[in-house]
Amino acid sequence: MLTAKPIFSYRPYWARRFGVAPVLPMSRPEMDQLGWDSCDIILVTGDAYVDHPSFGMAVIGRVLEAQGFRVGIIAQPDWTRVDDFLALGRPNLFFGVTAGNMDSMVNRYTADRKRRSDDAYTPGGTGGRRPDRSVLVYAQRCRQACADVPIVIGGIEASLRRSVHYDYWSDKVRRSVLLDAKADLLVYGNGERQVVEIAHRLAAGEPVANLDDIRGTALLRKGVPEGWSEIDSTSIDTPGRVDTRPDPYAEASAVPRAEAGGAERPLQFQRRPRIDRTRSVIRMPSYEALRDDPVLYAHASRVLHLETNPGNARALVQRHGERDVWLNPPAIPLTSAELDRVFELPYTRQPHPLYRGARIPAYEMIRFSVNIMRGCFGGCTFCSITEHEGRIIQNRSEDSIVREIETIRDTVPGFTGVISDVGGPTANMYRLACKSADIEAACRRPSCVYPGICSNLNTSHAPLIQLYRRLRALPGIKKVLVASGLRYDLAVQSPQYVKELVTHHVGGYLKIAPEHTESGPLTKMMKPGMDAYYRFKELFDKYSAAAGKEQYLIPYFIAAHPGTTDQDMLQLALWLKRNGFRADQVQTFLPSPMASATAMYHSGRNPLRSVRRNSETVAIPKGLRVRRLHKAFLRYHDPDNWPLLRDALKRMGRADLIGDGKRHLVPAWQPRGTAGTAEGARRFRTQHTGLPVDPPAPGGRARNASRPKKQRTRRSRPIRP
Repeated sequence: MLTAKPIFSYRPYWARRFGVAPVLPMSRPEMDQLGWDSCDIILVTGDAYVDHPSFGMAVIGRVLEAQGFRVGIIAQPDWTRVDDFLALGRPNLFFGVTAGNMDSMVNRYTADRKRRSDDAYTPGGTGGRRPDRSVLVYAQRCRQACADVPIVIGGIEASLRRSVHYDYWSDKVRRSVLLDAKADLLVYGNGERQVVEIAHRLAAGEPVANLDDIRGTALLRKGVPEGWSEIDSTSIDTPGRVDTRPDPYAEASAVPRAEAGGAERPLQFQRRPRIDRTRSVIRMPSYEALRDDPVLYAHASRVLHLETNPGNARALVQRHGERDVWLNPPAIPLTSAELDRVFELPYTRQPHPLYRGARIPAYEMIRFSVNIMRGCFGGCTFCSITEHEGRIIQNRSEDSIVREIETIRDTVPGFTGVISDVGGPTANMYRLACKSADIEAACRRPSCVYPGICSNLNTSHAPLIQLYRRLRALPGIKKVLVASGLRYDLAVQSPQYVKELVTHHVGGYLKIAPEHTESGPLTKMMKPGMDAYYRFKELFDKYSAAAGKEQYLIPYFIAAHPGTTDQDMLQLALWLKRNGFRADQVQTFLPSPMASATAMYHSGRNPLRSVRRNSETVAIPKGLRVRRLHKAFLRYHDPDNWPLLRDALKRMGRADLIGDGKRHLVPAWQPRGTAGTAEGARRFRTQHTGLPVDPPAPGGRARNASRPKKQRTRRSRPIRP
């Protein structure tokens, strides 16, 4: 079993003598009040600074502070000039750069590539306060500000772009963000363990170029180091069973018998030399090869996902021109004791006083919620949670969760006794894990619950039931809700859990995500079939009635996912109508970097299986017309969609579904004043390719406007998006 040095066992840095900051400083006057002449580490983020354990920069900042380092925050700087990046001076050790809690492109643009007008992580919800591809732009500005200071990039945006990746917004395959950002190191996944080691080693005088052996990081190299074995990626593109071990004699070579008539010789077996996995690296196809070959891209995506288990993952290397991007194996997950300390650091649990009480929507959403775990072993192909946080669940202890709720009760303004959510990426994966540590360490399956629940997975919900009961009993706590998404295929394994949930922790509505009803899309999503949904709904309705409550399930669905045909969407629309659902908000598939479904979208191949030239092709709903149609099927009840749906139904030979009866999907008539808002095709534009300028903010220039040439400073150079 792999172990790692506990993150709170390092000898504190000398600056610990300054004590704990009431809030991490964002200005020179705040530094002066703390008695600081400089910051050891400066964190640059695209989010407003909220000192709360749900905000990444706050977590990393407080963790580093606990190590004794002086940490400053530059939040949502003006990226059009260097000045904001010098606001706290030159950091002694490094800049840490993140786009924020969300990928900046997902934050800024819808799945239809329309610009969003708001930003939930900005005071007042104002849009346009961060650039496209923020981590890249911020890192370049940090390099301009202090050319000799190491730059470490991280967060979800950097994580998902650590290797060659398809970029939906430019419709291109882009190289690793490491090169364009001009960063020294990239931290991927949850970054506490990596960042702590980086800080202490830099503080000890090690040059950043020597930090090439930290798990959960990526860096640039020239060639493979001496003593390492290089393996071609095509030789390992086959997942193994989780319950068998390799036979060391399975590929033994034998000396053949002498030809007929000659003397026989005994068979001789030679064991193939074993390769040290800790000193082996898989050579991925180069950036240039993946850029030009979608099939090869699907292969590379598959190999990358096969090497994500910290227990058996090997290093990966990928050529970019004359340099290699080197990906070390994933970091070791935090223990419960480590995670407890991370969540119990001295956060104020409020936005920085600089914002003077301005509403930050993302903060308001999680203000009275508690995160009880990290990670997800679901492996849904469209989701980035597993790719970023890992598939091994990292759990907090009951006591730590209780202490956080007591802190909320006693210190957070406006608390009324209701905890809005007790959950995580998936609310009911708390304390679920593989029954065998050895099997878990050897496993290469992308999901523990698809195509069915693994026999090695412990599905007991008893710890979660116990936690719920303990939280409900706390003085001053009126209600504890579960608002995070949950796996209903896991929940039905424990009817007692469903009873507990439905009786005490549902506030009238419970969100779940079947994502689709048809087997074609579901197999490409790695989601369970509708049988599990019906079993869960039966239990949900049964226990709601027993509790005397009128409660409803709110299912979520995805339009235009790879593997989805027009017929699939029609069947989903008919299911929605039969069951009386009218979705006000629908989700269209958005190809996020690194996701398996994104590899399908780009390549037309299925990376869930071995990829070859003649392997399975996947139906891909591409183009504005088909994506609008699939979205319209989910909103069959919207009159604006009826003309589009009528045309599609006629084309599909299903004109029988047009009419005014209950069995019809859309009426033949059109209400006056409708169907005039449907968008036509338009060229996609970003801030860097002619996006219209936002109105000026009060007292300032337009938020997306570039500074006029006459006002440009000589220190500011154009940023490559």
